[in-house]
Amino acid sequence: MRGVMKLARGVDLVELREVPNPVPGHGEVLIRVHSAAICGTDLHIYRDEHPYWPPMILGHEFAGIIEAVGVGVQGFAPGDRVVSETSSGSCGVCFLCRTGNRHVCAHKRAPGIGRHGAFAPYLTMPAELLHRVPDALDLEAATLAEPTAIAVHAVIERARVAPGETVVVLGPGAIGLLCLQVARACGAGRVLISGTRRSAPVRLTAATQLGADAVVNADEEDVAERIMGLTDGQGADVVIETSGSAAAVALLPRLVRTLGRICQVGVLGRPELTFPWGAAFFKGVEVQFSLSSRHSSWVTALHLLTAGKVRTGPLISMRLPLAAWDEAFRAQVEGRAVKALLRPGETE
Repeated sequence: MRGVMKLARGVDLVELREVPNPVPGHGEVLIRVHSAAICGTDLHIYRDEHPYWPPMILGHEFAGIIEAVGVGVQGFAPGDRVVSETSSGSCGVCFLCRTGNRHVCAHKRAPGIGRHGAFAPYLTMPAELLHRVPDALDLEAATLAEPTAIAVHAVIERARVAPGETVVVLGPGAIGLLCLQVARACGAGRVLISGTRRSAPVRLTAATQLGADAVVNADEEDVAERIMGLTDGQGADVVIETSGSAAAVALLPRLVRTLGRICQVGVLGRPELTFPWGAAFFKGVEVQFSLSSRHSSWVTALHLLTAGKVRTGPLISMRLPLAAWDEAFRAQVEGRAVKALLRPGETE
């Protein structure tokens, strides 16, 4: 089979390569990939800005159908429609794993990052990480279960958004738009979202379609002034940063109310940046970082997707065959797509 492979460390070094068909090991299943989505992490790996272990096939957001099961697998069978958590390789015995946090185990090697991923017709995954796709949820929508779980972990489990609160989301990419919807599902009173001129035609338009109470173009107006005007000068209860932009991170303390909460979700792509700690300190702000997702995040994510509380239609901008992976990458980098899907079973 052919897969989109990161060949070695360094910028670019991604090619469509022929690799042997995978075979499920003990406790694993072989999954035929229905569709896989381009993630910002894939783009960071392309630019050598994120930890990874090459050579490996990229892609960790996917849905598919079990083709075969390995020895020792119970509860799953060929034909089952599934998605998978990404915590493969977690040791299971460290303090983090034993307290339900295997998603941040130092030994974790996620698909598309530390083992072969989903930008190929087939991949293998441990059966213990699988979730069945509910009958009422189609596989294309289920492809975004992983980023939805990321949003659930950030909004519900880390930032603890409560009914009636005002939430600001910086960055109208896929994670930002999913955080918008999850916050809505939590009963947030208002959800405001900010982006740049480049994101306006596609992504800010999608934010409006998905029910944002206000959409702010940071290239045309002062985001802090707009947010303060909309909150009677108090600031937002919760500000969630999903873009990874240094400028957006520096803006966070200006947007949040005194004793409010900041949650950083966006991958920064650099080891250090400037943050106005003084402004955050004198507001008594709670600063959090949200990384990956827990098992509970996936359970909630699938519920929200199935119930229609999280809609994927406005996020999926294009569907391309595997051979057009480079166009999918470019479309997301340039802001022409919120999410581009690769369909490994299709040809050009």
